[in-house]
Amino acid sequence: MKALIFKRYGKSPEIGLANVPRPTLKPNELLVKVHAAGLNPIDNMIPTGTFKPVLHFQLPATLGSDLAGVVTEVGSDVTRFKVGDAVFASIFGLGTGSIAELAVVPENAAALKPANLDFVQAASIPMVGLTSWQALKERANLRAGQKVFIPAGSGGIGTFAIQLAKHLGAKVGTTTSTGNVELVRSLGADEVVDYKKQAFENVLSGYDAVLGTVRGDAIEKSIGILKPGSKIVSLVGPLDAAFARARRLNLFLTFVFGLMSRKVMRLARKREVTYSFLFVHPDGAQLAEIGKLLEAQRIKPVIDKVFPFEEAKDALEYLAQGRSKGKVVVKM
Repeated sequence: MKALIFKRYGKSPEIGLANVPRPTLKPNELLVKVHAAGLNPIDNMIPTGTFKPVLHFQLPATLGSDLAGVVTEVGSDVTRFKVGDAVFASIFGLGTGSIAELAVVPENAAALKPANLDFVQAASIPMVGLTSWQALKERANLRAGQKVFIPAGSGGIGTFAIQLAKHLGAKVGTTTSTGNVELVRSLGADEVVDYKKQAFENVLSGYDAVLGTVRGDAIEKSIGILKPGSKIVSLVGPLDAAFARARRLNLFLTFVFGLMSRKVMRLARKREVTYSFLFVHPDGAQLAEIGKLLEAQRIKPVIDKVFPFEEAKDALEYLAQGRSKGKVVVKM
């Protein structure tokens, strides 16, 4: 079968389409014929080796985490799905990839595709949906009437997270460029800062939570807009010691991650807020709950561009430019 692979870590990972062996199933897994694969920024980061200590791939490795498709085979222990079911899933962190003709999906990572979405729309959801759910609902415990800052509101994660936060009853602040102000307002953003005209830390105040989506010093600056007792949940780092312990990493990496997060932790303590780094995990039950919101049209997919499978490498390069409004999807 064909898949988009990378051969090595580093500056020259040799990303391209290649013929790879057809996957074999474990008793608790599904074999899915992939109709579409959603792309995420981390798909470009993995081949560089950024997450090599944390994510383990056998090289050459297939890229991609999000997929939507049809079950073609089920393992002997599978009870919730049957051949012919349309499903969507994230297989992030499981050592396999989704930008391929076929993908292996653990039963507990899959959910039935929302009936009102096509495969491209469904494939755009899993990672941004699960990340938003786990960050806002579980880690930040966002409640009605609270205020959450979700920067980069027009991006893949931002377009979903704004809608989920509004569903939870929160008020949302965000940043975007001039051309995307109306887009983020249409998704429900209450306070919109055009970052080309103003610095958010000079405009926003009194927030209860921050979803860290922008690298650089944005996390440190966002501490100043928070009330005491608030929470920062970062998707972009710095990694912290608690994350290392949760992943059962060795003492050296725990120490290194503790050093990496020392400055932001110190600034957070001064403001009496908590900081944590979040690594999304696949969860079919959560994805099924997200699917209900999509079927009820409380949340709608936002898709920037769809690439054919043959141009999957171009799709990753397009995503890397950081200008997409919503998600980038590869259609098989």
